[in-house]
Order: sequence, then C-alpha cells, then structure tokens
Amino acid sequence: MDATIVGRTYPPAPPHEVTEPSVRAFVEATGGRYDGGPAPATYPIVPAFDAMMGFLEAEALDLSRIVHGEQRFAHERPVVPGDVLTVALTVATLRQIGGNDIIGTTSQVTDAAGALVCTGAATLVHRAGA
Repeated sequence: MDATIVGRTYPPAPPHEVTEPSVRAFVEATGGRYDGGPAPATYPIVPAFDAMMGFLEAEALDLSRIVHGEQRFAHERPVVPGDVLTVALTVATLRQIGGNDIIGTTSQVTDAAGALVCTGAATLVHRAGA
C-alpha cells in the first residue's frame, strides 16, 4: 500500500437503520439474549463493517488477506432502535512490517441529524502475498 492513503476519508456506507430485529439478531449471534432497549456497545460494528468493505473495495484489497487485529468504540450515547446510522471511514495510520500492511482506521458513526454517536478505531493487517 502507498502511504498517501493516510488521512484519506472514504465515502460513507449507505445509512443503516437500527431495528429491534437487527439488534436481536446481533445479540443472538454473539450468544446473548435481547429483551429490548439500547443495542450492545459493540453493535456499531454492523454498519462499520459496511464502511470497511467500501474501503477494501476502493483500494482493491482482498478480504481473504485481511486479519482484523483490534476494534474499539468510544460512545457519545447509546445506539437505540430507530437510529439511522452512517459511517465514514478514515485511514489514520499505515505501517509496513515484513511485507504486511498494518492499517489503522477510524470510523465516525453519526445519526440521521449528523450528530456523532460513536467513534470506532480498528487495526487491520493486510497480509503479504505468497
């Protein structure tokens, strides 16, 4: 990868409507039980994954060569059913180790009014070719 991607923000993923069924499906997929109310703190990975896929497509990176190294969220408020979330991903850092690209991204998760809901930070490892 070229270091010029650092600081680049990619077009936002399509808006994601948070519904009780989508939160329930997420919670059940992670082994929990959902009885209503706010989504788990990790739920923003659902729309953030779409933003990450947009980044991978824009840079022609093969998902099968990506290892997800870390994920964090800093919340301004809880995510609740009825929210419509939009995620814009920015490449924050790029390091190269042993031919592998270590990519640090930040994702701004905003609601329909444009207010910040949370910020995500992820580390992706793009493995070198064989």
